[in-house]
Amino acid sequence: MSLFRRGLIFLCVTGMLKRMTSAFLAGRGPLGDFRSRRQRLSQEPLPLFQLRSSLTHNTPFSSRLAMSAPAAAETAKEQKESEMTEAERRDHRRIGRLMELFFVAEEAVGSVFWQPNGWQLYKTLKEYLSKQLISNGYLEIATPTLLNQKLWETSGHWDKFRENMFVVDTDRHTTEEDEEHKLGKSAGGGTKEVLAVKPMNCPGHVLVFKKTPKSFRDLPLRLSEFGSVHRNEITGALTGLMRVRAFTQDDAHIFCTEQQINEETKSFVQLLLKVYRDLGFEEVTVKFSDRPEKRAGDDSTWDNAETALKSAIEDLGLDYELAPGEGAFYGPKLEFQVKDALGRFWQCGTIQLDFVLPARFDATFTDSDGQKKNPVMLHRAIFGSFERFLGILIENCEGKFPFWLAPLQVTTVSITDDDAPAARDLAQKLRAVGVRAEADTRAEKLSYKIRENTIRRVPVQLVIGAREREAGTVAVRRIGSRDQQILPVEEVLKSLEEDAKLP
Repeated sequence: MSLFRRGLIFLCVTGMLKRMTSAFLAGRGPLGDFRSRRQRLSQEPLPLFQLRSSLTHNTPFSSRLAMSAPAAAETAKEQKESEMTEAERRDHRRIGRLMELFFVAEEAVGSVFWQPNGWQLYKTLKEYLSKQLISNGYLEIATPTLLNQKLWETSGHWDKFRENMFVVDTDRHTTEEDEEHKLGKSAGGGTKEVLAVKPMNCPGHVLVFKKTPKSFRDLPLRLSEFGSVHRNEITGALTGLMRVRAFTQDDAHIFCTEQQINEETKSFVQLLLKVYRDLGFEEVTVKFSDRPEKRAGDDSTWDNAETALKSAIEDLGLDYELAPGEGAFYGPKLEFQVKDALGRFWQCGTIQLDFVLPARFDATFTDSDGQKKNPVMLHRAIFGSFERFLGILIENCEGKFPFWLAPLQVTTVSITDDDAPAARDLAQKLRAVGVRAEADTRAEKLSYKIRENTIRRVPVQLVIGAREREAGTVAVRRIGSRDQQILPVEEVLKSLEEDAKLP
């Protein structure tokens, strides 16, 4: 290229650059006025792809989180619906119908009709807890259901709890015993007596304590009762097993000295935690309620009692939540909540100190210095109410109870009619060694019978066919597993006999 042409190109390019620079400085360019375009962009919505890009790259992180709030709300809604669906699936009333455990009826509002399977469950749980109490030094007693007005006035329940009690007025002929107890005369010349169905067992236990003289050597005295109580709950508040009028308390009262409070509390808490673990509740929270503004007893007594309870929990390495001022007027207390499979917490166990009730009934013991003193009374329960606890337990395990607790533990299932005698014979052998077993010899398909027994939450099904009869084996199917094992009959009998024993 000649020197002339090179110079011409240089001049053209230089001129073009000068014009573009001038246009830029004047606010114009190839795409028009960039200032006015910037203003338009600030007022006009961006296309969707540009908006997403802008939010992702130019918006602060907190703002992007705010933009995702609708999605988060939708996720929370779906999670809530899922939890509600699961709660409905685990509802103890639904499972109670499937397993034929219990029902409630208008003929006895607030009371439970226990069916054979449910009553077996109830009895096994009671037998298990009774075994635990005996091994921990408790003495089981029973007290009357009907007690007169005078007793409830002495205990203080007549004034504070009267509206929740079922009261009975009676007329009967006067006797010398009536005169001794100064019962009132009715208009008909007989004796008018006011009785109340007990809403709690405490006063009766104090009467048992004071029936015979006690010394400090007799303490601590641990009295337990599976006491049937009744409370006049509002009809609208009644719900399945969770809220009833007639229920059984796993009630116990420990009569001890102030110096024994700490050890008795630790012993009780250890027992409570073992029972909860045996029943599948691993997570337990503790709440400590200290002195209320209105209370009985002096500050020194409360100081000692609160210190004893707190140190007992701390000695066991347990955390607790403080509930200031929520103690009962007669003493501080500990409350225990179990966490179920749905993450819900249920308050069940409790231990409460009582300085008042023994004094009201003049219950005393002779101390080492020869002086008469009122014992400290520890009210304690692990389940609280058998009925309510069973409702919680059913929902927690979805009716799939531990083998030792299941109302029906084994079904022996025949494949054909020819296998029915062997199935019945095996069921009888299982019952002979303490296993609750039934034979399912219905003329139905094997798959149908297995599904039916699974719905009934039978923990173990033993399937017997021609091959098993010839080999002296059974096919073992456990609930929650699709696998099955072929095992010798004698081995299965021995294993299930051991599994059926109470913990």
